[in-house]
Formats: sequence, structure tokens, C-alpha cells
Amino acid sequence: MTTAPLPDRQSSPHVASWYAATAHRTKLRPALKGDLRAEVCVVGGGYSGLSTALALAERGVDVVVLEAHAIGWGASGRNGGQVVNGLNAGLDRIERRFGREAADFVGRHVQEGSRIIHERIERYRIDCDYQPGNLYAACTRAQLDGLAAKQELWRRYGMDDHELLDRDGIRQHVTSDFYVGGMIDHSGGHLHPLNLALGEADAIEQLGGRIFEASPVARLESTGHDHRLPTDAGCVTARHVVLCGNAYMVGVAPELENRIMPVSTQIVTTAPLGEARARALLPTNLCVEDARYVLDYYRLTADHRLLFGGGIGYGGTDPSDIRARLRGNLEKVFPQLRDVELEYAWSGNFALSFSRVPQMGRLREGVYFAHGYSGHGITGSHLFGVILAEAISGDTKRFDVFAGLPYQPFPGGRALRVPYSIAGAWWYGLRDRLGL
Repeated sequence: MTTAPLPDRQSSPHVASWYAATAHRTKLRPALKGDLRAEVCVVGGGYSGLSTALALAERGVDVVVLEAHAIGWGASGRNGGQVVNGLNAGLDRIERRFGREAADFVGRHVQEGSRIIHERIERYRIDCDYQPGNLYAACTRAQLDGLAAKQELWRRYGMDDHELLDRDGIRQHVTSDFYVGGMIDHSGGHLHPLNLALGEADAIEQLGGRIFEASPVARLESTGHDHRLPTDAGCVTARHVVLCGNAYMVGVAPELENRIMPVSTQIVTTAPLGEARARALLPTNLCVEDARYVLDYYRLTADHRLLFGGGIGYGGTDPSDIRARLRGNLEKVFPQLRDVELEYAWSGNFALSFSRVPQMGRLREGVYFAHGYSGHGITGSHLFGVILAEAISGDTKRFDVFAGLPYQPFPGGRALRVPYSIAGAWWYGLRDRLGL
């Protein structure tokens, strides 16, 4: 996985985020040196790669993970930490685009990712500050009607974990006048995403898997039934390869790069507020995302800060001042925090697919990939990792369905995907502002 220059191995390998500052471990594992063989080589040490590798290791498969930087270096260690069920594309959109049978299949699986996370936290005793419950907040009546429709839609697919809230109801959970109502998903939650990734990496190694950091893959070479993955100082030869670099993988499989677009999102955290002041903002400690097209998302941290994210940069571009970019939105929701210091600020890229449906497939015999979670990667990546492990182990039933969903390129190809997406975001943002 080729990305930006490698970090200084004597300092933290991660961006200067609150997650890195509070991670249980940020020391790099050794880089790959020399040649070795494995049954499976996973490229990418984020959730997709870790989930795949852990599911394989649980089956007794010899697996190696190669990460260009450090475990959780990309989106998996920088995101908002919200365990949100479902995909970016709603089941209604999937039904219209791919048919009722595909929507039925996806509907049976959208909550499995969160169950996988819960099971692994318990089985491997991963300390990642998990808290139950997430809340969708409506800024307009039209958005609240949309949440009610979503509740009814999910009930059709057998999911009844959602509770609608009016204006008074949402104020029991969010002390703000910004919203007209909302909906709680009691099966969701929030956590420390980097510590989850680090805990899963530890579990892989406990089961015999091997992980090498600071080991960017230069290219993929396939000869017969073998695949070679050379790095700066070594090479892995494997029968199966799983490509999980997502928005950060460049050069290893160029044919995948046109399928997705990197999109940046930004996050800040306040200075510690103290438990009383923090709970005065979010009394029930739910995480929150609003229902706008370009949304805000936020939650409390274990040390009583407000973590607040939002904004997008198509193509992976960042604003010059993240704090200034987010402070206005934060203060619209919580004007009582107008003078609070924003102690940490960082950004990260996720991979957007045109359909907003993540993609899974096989490039050629023995070479698999998964990417394009479009901002809903915590649960989706854990599910896809398990399905990839099933396929490599010989059970392709679920893999074949997801891999069979038609791939839709960005209109205008790579050259026009950014301006096209910016125009779309402007249009939907205008609808949000007009309350449509």
C-alpha cells in the first residue's frame, strides 16, 4: 500500500489526533524483512484487513498483514467512532437500483457488522470505550418525516430497534434547540476506533497471524497460483491476496482506483469539559449524526470531551484551518461551548463509491478486494471481512451476492468525479437549507 511518506519510527506513527494521544499502543510493529510465504496476504491494516485476517486466523489459516504505516493509520483510526448500522445508501435506494432480492439480502445483513464488533470486544477483551446507542437528528420537519419513513422501511426488513423522537423527546438526549426531532437506533453505539483496531491486531497475533507495519507494497505480481507482494525490504508470496487499502491504496491495483474517490472529513475535540458539563450536553451519552446531506456528527469521549466532526473535501482535500471550519457548526448546535478550546483537530479520508454501496469482488483468481464504504465503514468493513474470509475458505454464497452487485463508475470518469460530486453536494446542501 503506497501512500504519503512513512512516519518517523521514533515518534507516533499516527496523525496528531485525540485517538493517537489516548491509544493503548502506538509503537510500530517491525517492518517486513526478507521473503516469506503465507496462505493469505492481506494488504492494509484497517478494519477491512483486520476483520478479514482475524476471521481467517480464527479458522486456523496462515495469514500475513502488510500495512504501509501503522495499524489503524487511515480511516479506521481517525473516524468519528460511531457504530452506525446500514450502508450510506438506504435500503430503498438499493431496492430501486438493484432490485428487491438484493435489498432483502442486504437488509438481512446490515446489523451483522455491529454484532461482529460486539462479539470481538467481548471475546478478546478489547478495551475501546464502547457505549450503546446512536441518534439521528432532524434539523427540519422534512428530515424528521424521512426518519419516520426509514423506521418503517427497516421494520419491513425485520429490524425494530428504532425509536422516533419529537422536539421534546430529542432534548432528553441532546441539550440543543437546533433539532425538531430524531430517531434512536438502540442497536448502534460508539467507541474509540483506534483502540478497537489495535485490539483486533493483537487478537490476530494471539492466533498466530503475522503483522508487519511500515511495509508498503510496491506492486502485485501474479504467476500461476502464486501472488507476490514485494515491499521495500522483503516480499510475501501467497496463494490468496486481499486488497484492503481503501482510500489510501495507490499503485498496487490501479484498476481499483477509478472505482472510488477519496473524500476527507474533519474532526475536532474540545478540551476536557468535566463529567457534569459534558453530560449536560448529551445526558444519555448517545452519539449523534444529523440527517443533512453534508452532516455533522459528534459524541462524548471517555475523558469527557466533545468530539465533533463534519465537512467533506472531495478528492481528499482539507481546509486550511480545521478548527475554524468546524467551530461554527459546533456552536450552532451547542452555543454554550462558544469559548471552549478545541484542543485536537485532524482529518482523514474515506472511500466514496458512486452508488454509495461498498464494493467487494475478485480481480482474478485468488485476488480479492473490498472498499468504498462511503462514510459507513466501521460496521460494513467488519461484515465484509468475515464474508471475504468465508469465500477464501470455500464458502462463496454471501460473497457472490455482494460481488454480483453491478459496479457504477463516476460520471465523466476520474477527471470529472470531483466537480460532479461538488455540484451534487451543493444541490443537496441547498435542499437541506431550504428544508426540502
